[in-house]
Amino acid sequence: MLRRLVKPRDLAKEMAADAKRRAPTVDAIAATAITDLPAKPELMQAAVQGGGAAFRVHCVQCHGAGGAGVKKLYPSLTDDDWLWGGDLATIEYTVTHGIRNPDHKATRTSLMPAFGRDGILDAAQIGDVVSFVRTISRQEKASASSSRGAALFADNCAVCHGAGGEGGRQVGAPKLTDAIWLYGGDRDSLTATITQPRNGVMPRWGGRLDPVTIKMLSAYVYSLGGGEKGLAPVAEGAVDGRGTDGQP
Repeated sequence: MLRRLVKPRDLAKEMAADAKRRAPTVDAIAATAITDLPAKPELMQAAVQGGGAAFRVHCVQCHGAGGAGVKKLYPSLTDDDWLWGGDLATIEYTVTHGIRNPDHKATRTSLMPAFGRDGILDAAQIGDVVSFVRTISRQEKASASSSRGAALFADNCAVCHGAGGEGGRQVGAPKLTDAIWLYGGDRDSLTATITQPRNGVMPRWGGRLDPVTIKMLSAYVYSLGGGEKGLAPVAEGAVDGRGTDGQP
């Protein structure tokens, strides 16, 4: 059976009619603070649906269909591991301002020193830190190497990652005690990360998408499985994005 061909003029009419039909809902989403959407289930569902459409156009190229991510390249958005927080308002900020956009003052930024490249630690010391990180992430048993690494970690890493590697959202430092890694938690991957961090970049969508689309996109990301209830806000200026890992 031949499909009905839609003339450009007819398509334009259909699109205009659809936009008119959706306008009241879109206006209601625009008028509602993102933190208030969960209290309005129908509006939240509409926002998630609209955000899903935007995600398929703008985000799947990096984060993959359904937000599963690409190992060693782009973070998964489906787990509960967040660098800067996974509540609706924090996700909206990240989507709006991006990560490490050098031309944008409000962008989320974190900086992990290149301990190997810049000669802060030598190869043996980096190996010991790797042993400690793999111990606290339950990949290796404690050893003499991890004991030496614990002291090095306390002196060089705990200020951001926390004394026990629990992470630090104020500075976008990832949690190191779980099994979620963007660039890998094996010895070679951790060595490479400590030697010279990747410092990934995410575009800021605030200059590309309108505020209501960003709000809907944020609601969709929140709905993927790792969204958190509102938490204590991150201090102004301590901005960073999400990465499910991870490594900066």
